[in-house]
Amino acid sequence: MISVAKFWRSPLAAAILVSVSVSLVILGLRRLGYLEYLELAAYDWFIRLRPEASEPDSRIVLIGITEADIRKLGRWPVTDATLAQAMEILTQYRPRAIGLDIFRDISVPPGSEELKTIFTRNRHIIATMKFGEDASSGIPPPPGLKDTDQVGFNDMVVDRDGIVRRALLFLDDGAQVSYSFALRLALLYLKSEGITPQPDRFNPQHVRLGRTAFRPFESNDGGYLGADARGYQILLDLQGFRKPFLSFPLIALLSGEINPAMIKGKIVLIGVTTESVKDAFYTSYSRGLQSAQQIFGVALHAHIVSQLLRSSLEGSVQVASPSERQKASWILLWGIMGGALGLWVRSPWRYALFGASGLLILTLAVYIAFLNGWWIPLVPPAMGWLVSAALVTACMSNQEKKQRALLMQLFARHVSPEVAEILWVQRDEFLDGGRPRSQKLIATVLFSDLKGFTRVSEKMDPQALMEWLNAYMETMAQLVMDHGGVVDDYFGDAIKANFGLPLPRKTEAEISRDAVNAVSCALAMEREINRLNAIWQEQNLPTVSMRIGIFTGPVVVGCLGSAQRLKYTTVGDTVNVASRLESFDKDVFDPDFASRSCRILVGETTLCYLDDQFETQRVSETTLEGKEEKIIIYRVLGRGDP
Repeated sequence: MISVAKFWRSPLAAAILVSVSVSLVILGLRRLGYLEYLELAAYDWFIRLRPEASEPDSRIVLIGITEADIRKLGRWPVTDATLAQAMEILTQYRPRAIGLDIFRDISVPPGSEELKTIFTRNRHIIATMKFGEDASSGIPPPPGLKDTDQVGFNDMVVDRDGIVRRALLFLDDGAQVSYSFALRLALLYLKSEGITPQPDRFNPQHVRLGRTAFRPFESNDGGYLGADARGYQILLDLQGFRKPFLSFPLIALLSGEINPAMIKGKIVLIGVTTESVKDAFYTSYSRGLQSAQQIFGVALHAHIVSQLLRSSLEGSVQVASPSERQKASWILLWGIMGGALGLWVRSPWRYALFGASGLLILTLAVYIAFLNGWWIPLVPPAMGWLVSAALVTACMSNQEKKQRALLMQLFARHVSPEVAEILWVQRDEFLDGGRPRSQKLIATVLFSDLKGFTRVSEKMDPQALMEWLNAYMETMAQLVMDHGGVVDDYFGDAIKANFGLPLPRKTEAEISRDAVNAVSCALAMEREINRLNAIWQEQNLPTVSMRIGIFTGPVVVGCLGSAQRLKYTTVGDTVNVASRLESFDKDVFDPDFASRSCRILVGETTLCYLDDQFETQRVSETTLEGKEEKIIIYRVLGRGDP
């Protein structure tokens, strides 16, 4: 239970919480449809980046009614006689299918009967009609072709941003199934190849044509959310968009300028290819709303036919989409990975480098999946990656700022810069829940106190006394830090310092080094007090002496106080013994000021760690105040002979 609580206070738990929260918000935004436009834009981008076919689809030929044709014919719409003549010529060239993408619900005489005869005599001619949004906007087929298999609707599915990305194959009004204009033409071509629509053997709800089963579009496929999925729709791939179909103007056909070999065995679509007649659409290749970015309706139908033929005859990959659960897992994964990035990286340039690299990897992965027929979300995981990384980085930076402030508050003026840097680098081992972790370890504790300070204070005015005392404390504290110690406390003219903190020592050699550093520090403090005494003697000021007690043993280290006033300190028997050594026989056993102005006493446990590096003298074996067992006391006289 403690480990679980400890985990939830850790940076990892915070990173996971932030990442999951960000991912859930992004999933919510996606669910509300706010990211659909960006996702569809990414889909268009992938469509444009996809490798193009080397050649246009040679199975399709367009006959376009251009602005020049209209001027030459002298009218619009063209008459039934003109259309009848065009289709009569095409019939003689023996195409597999002819599609007329021009409405003829109302006759345009002359030639209406001839046109009707052409329709009824040639079963491979397909005319168009339109369902529209409602009955009032619909356009019926030519008279005499209603309810026949020579009619296909040419309705296009236009997304909310005005772009056509899907094609309708079937519409079912509950009483009758209607075929699209493009599907009728494709089926006529495929019939000659022995291919007819069949239920897919794995899913009878899906239609199979030759080598491909066409999965119907669902309302939440890819980046869509709640799209209109009525009827039987497929996503357009627009392969070969930059390689235009073979196309001729209507006048060229009527004047016999077209080689019949270019028509034989192919699908011919007749439609308008002039901007003066509004029959154009925006596609995934459109990069703006200018008319130049549109494609004529007859060409768009030709692309749908081409996709159906490629899929049926060549097994061209159809774009599929993961389930909603899989997409949510994908987005969550990238959100968590972004959080991991924020947890791991702190440097701004590394954050920029890894952030950009992650986006590149994500984009490449989604693009490769797209080339293999899968439309995987790009924008939501990219947002999760960047936002999670940014927020976790901000949280970690803020937490580190607080931790650094706490460490600086506790240690900045009490340890050397090297120790402070080690503390910061190893803060995860040292901090627990934003506070230094309480722990039991082996340390060497040093107490120092001045004797004769009262006489000095009587000779100085208050301001000079405080300046002198601060200078003394600053000098001694610097000596402690220079020897790897931590200044624990000041009280009056006394100092408490710890060696072996705040990170625990793991070997006997490290504990020994702390004991040696403490004694070396004491000797340095003795030299400093000798220097100060020499200065005071020249100034006719009283001199002082120093008592130092040092003891090595187990201590409990941690923070005491409130959140506003924390104190990092040591407690335990070792601390008490060090204090007793400093004050041992302080009224009887005074230093010899003529030769020495500092007395340094250590316990036997400390002596064991000094490894004969110092010259010592046994003082006494006695029972200290508050202790039952006896302790052997040694005085340090100086450095030993190497």
